[in-house]
Parts: sequence; structure tokens; C-alpha cells
Amino acid sequence: MMNKKILITGANGGFGKLTVQTLLQQGHQVAASMRNVNGKNKKVADELRDAGAIIVDIDVTSKDSVNKGVAEAIELLGGIDVLVNNAGVGVLGMQEHFTDEDFFRLFDINVFGVQRMNRAVLPHMRGNGLGLLIHVSSLLGRIALPFYGPYNASKWAVEALAENYRIELSGFGIDSCIVEPGGYPTTFMENLMTPSDHSRDESYGDYVHAPKQMFDGFEGALASNPAQDPQNVADAIALLINTPAGERPVRTVVDSMGMGTHIDPYNKQLDQITSGILNAFGMGDMLKLKVK
Repeated sequence: MMNKKILITGANGGFGKLTVQTLLQQGHQVAASMRNVNGKNKKVADELRDAGAIIVDIDVTSKDSVNKGVAEAIELLGGIDVLVNNAGVGVLGMQEHFTDEDFFRLFDINVFGVQRMNRAVLPHMRGNGLGLLIHVSSLLGRIALPFYGPYNASKWAVEALAENYRIELSGFGIDSCIVEPGGYPTTFMENLMTPSDHSRDESYGDYVHAPKQMFDGFEGALASNPAQDPQNVADAIALLINTPAGERPVRTVVDSMGMGTHIDPYNKQLDQITSGILNAFGMGDMLKLKVK
């Protein structure tokens, strides 16, 4: 297995922290990025630094922070082979009750943040003629479930973003892959964004309590299914990184709750549709990664 130089966002908890630890154990060089490394995230930053990670302060909602942090990671690592776009936030609530400001705050992290990070690393990767972008999406980037509406929308956007990068960057030797986890018991579940507008709650009647009821039920289902281990997602990310260029799947579903079995055939069908359409327009070769 070849040692890789990897930058990962949102390394302060959940999948991010586990992925950093997993990659370090496998001998990779890792720059773990997060906000407030000398503030609220100092403890986890120190823990990952002691484990061998390079710690970089990056706020994905700030272009200046992203550009500065990526430049620092490139200097400290001696380059970047892989970017793992893991930073993200979830939601819970009636979609109508989320304001446009709520949507912007969510998309600023989940979508615009991904674009900022990709734009910052891609000139370096294109210069090297190789690279890997990993986008941590969700099964909710493939289907819509009630009470997670804005999150659904953001992850659907990430899926399209990643697909386009896959096609447009293949000739430069840069791979773009998507990891689609189901719901997992991580700190992500503890930090869900809720709607800012409660002026319409009364008009929804008792139905306004449905989001919390559904969430409580899902938490119960997670507690009774130990196979839904967050380490599975870290392992899936590591497997993509360790898979040779040109052999990586576009999408990797990681789920033990039953949703993934429905998404896998859906993904395979989309691959066939995408291939058929691009071949019909004479662009089929753009789906093949140019490998050095």
C-alpha cells in the first residue's frame, strides 16, 4: 500500500476523527482540519496531533481560511494526494419552517464549503497529474425523507458536484468519488440544525411534533443495531484511498439498516444511464480516469 498525503475536513468528531485515526494507523500522512483548533476543538486537535496528524485550522465557510489552510497543509505534508470533504451539518424539522437564511447557512457548509475546498486543492492536483477527491454524502443524497428536507437538498447538490468533477477532471488523472453513509450514532446527530421560524408551528397542529418523533424512533433503531458502527464509514473511506486509481467505484454505500440495499441498484442504474448518455454524445471516454 502506497503512503498517501491526505487532507480531511471536519476532523473534530464523527466520521472525520475516526477516518484520521484509521488512516494514520495505516501509515498515511494526514492533515486533520477543523475550526477553532486553539478553542473549543483544542482537546481533539491535541489528541489527533499526538496520534501523528498535522492539525490545520480551516473554516470551510471562509474562502480566505480555506486557501490559507490548504496552502499550509500542502507545505507541511509536502503535497496533497487526497482531499476528503467530510465537514457537514444535518437538519431536523419541517422544510417550510427553514428560512432562506437557514438554507444559506446549511449550503454554505455542505455545498459551498466543498466547492471552496476543491477549488483550493485542484490546481495542485492538476499540476501533479493525479489526485483523489472524496465527497462524504449520504443516502439522503439519493432519496428524500421527510423532516430532513434542506439536508436532502444539500447532499443532492453535492452528488451532482462530485459527478461533474468526475467527468471534467478524468483527463487530468484526478478521481472524484462519493461515500454514502446511512444514519450513524455520531456527534453529527447531536448537532442538527433546526428551523429558525416557529411562527407557522400552530398551523401544523400536532403534526409539528412529527420530526422529533421520527428522530427519536430512529435513535432507538440505531441503539438496537450495533452493526451500524461509524467505523464502517472510516474503513470505507480508507478502502477508496487504498484502491488503485482507475479501479475506484463512483459511489460507495455504507449502511447496515436496510436502506443501502435499495440504494445500490439505484446507483448501478444511474451509472448505466450516465454512461449511455455520454457515449451517445461521443463523450464516453470522459468517464475513464487517465492514469499515469
